[in-house]
Amino acid sequence: MKQNIIVIGSGFGGLSAAIRLAHQGHDVTLFEKRDKLGGRAYAYESQGFKFDGGPTVITAAWLFDELWEMAGKRRQDYFQLASIDPFYRIWDHQKRYLDYNGDHDFILSEIDKFNPADKEGYTRFIASTKAVFETGMPLIGTPFLHFNDMLGVAPDLVRLQSYRSVYGYVSHFIQDDFLRRCFSFHPLLIGGNPLSASSLYVLIHYLEREWGIQYALGGTGTIVQGMGRLFEELGGTVRLNAEVDEILVQGRRATGVRLKDGSVHQADAVVSNADVAYTYLNMIPSRARHKNSDGWVKRKKYSMSLFVIYFGTRRLYRDQGLAHHNIILSEDYKGLLTEIFANKDLPEDFSLYLHMPTLTDPTMAPPGCETFYVLSPVPHLGAGIDWTRQARPYRDAIMNFLEANYLPDLQANIVTEHFIDPLHFQNTLNSHLGSAFSVQPTLLQSAWFRPHNRSEDFDNLYFAGAGTHPGAGLPGVLSSGKIAADLIGPA
Repeated sequence: MKQNIIVIGSGFGGLSAAIRLAHQGHDVTLFEKRDKLGGRAYAYESQGFKFDGGPTVITAAWLFDELWEMAGKRRQDYFQLASIDPFYRIWDHQKRYLDYNGDHDFILSEIDKFNPADKEGYTRFIASTKAVFETGMPLIGTPFLHFNDMLGVAPDLVRLQSYRSVYGYVSHFIQDDFLRRCFSFHPLLIGGNPLSASSLYVLIHYLEREWGIQYALGGTGTIVQGMGRLFEELGGTVRLNAEVDEILVQGRRATGVRLKDGSVHQADAVVSNADVAYTYLNMIPSRARHKNSDGWVKRKKYSMSLFVIYFGTRRLYRDQGLAHHNIILSEDYKGLLTEIFANKDLPEDFSLYLHMPTLTDPTMAPPGCETFYVLSPVPHLGAGIDWTRQARPYRDAIMNFLEANYLPDLQANIVTEHFIDPLHFQNTLNSHLGSAFSVQPTLLQSAWFRPHNRSEDFDNLYFAGAGTHPGAGLPGVLSSGKIAADLIGPA
């Protein structure tokens, strides 16, 4: 039966759900708080420089192709993808680096620079990730609404040692500490601590090796624009500058939403792509929630936050040995992760992700200029750090480090710059505790243990995005939108 469906939020999860629901024949209205689509993938422009606010590592690009093929259209007519090689350039504290891509022999030659004895172990590690992928990847398209769903896959999870951490799993095969870091950092890309994230997430290695890493020409924002255009071509309606204040409920039904401006909009079903914790704690009265109580939501372990600096320079930095995606690892890797995730202190040291898209796509900056963003994992707001005082000194420490080690005369050559900190994730992106990726991807917060794609409290309230199953990262959030749409079904 045709339904009037409201989607809250236009991140990749919300756009994925909205497109599928519109294609299924429903009347779909998407409400977005900000002045353009994207959520965490919001794109910024300043003085001719373009910056992607959020995800820049694109994997499993076929999940985008599926959306356009479903609609009988070609994704290539909306945005273009370019393959990245190396996938990452991973730097140690001595400015030595390992390049990582999908060529096994090449990676063995890179390992040879650090510890030749680990080549055999790496080969066994990669072979093992195929079994993890073949078991784990189908789970991302499966809704885990009942505990029996979890029991069905439990034997496989035990067999694959998913109770081990990613770092522990990698360490079983790799002896050199820097190489262990190189092959275990991936959980940080989805909000997890490599020292505690389930080893299920080593499937990312297999995913990258098989299908590579892509970059959207013009930036990730072009994907958002393409998805918005496809949604409207399918008959969907977009409402920008329209922040939802409350999800209206009656008994076990969501009946619509009330916006900040006081207007009420009725719906037969609601899909929230807003942060799951924020949705429950701030959009639905506690008296109406029995399973998803305030206490239950707050007891979850939430991911770290991020400090991100976006900057454009008037000079080129092509001679500094940087790649498109750079991972700069600190000397005390375990200590840093412990400070961020356990002690919840603001570390004096940092590991960084430095994104340099103009190496692949010069149109991201004016001629003769470069576009960058540098990202540092930091504790979420549960740490009690006063970012109104700490943000500027932390920015200075990062930029001084980059200037001293990777980008000479950087600060004298900056044309435009802005940064975001955990307060941005809390106040602008409505993320609980300013967490950048919502619920952490530990074993006991994965699959059935993660907030469900359909609320247990309301029969017609659904979730898409990083905080619900299957989790953060583009493959996860795109799949969450598909799950939500499949649960609602065709008109």
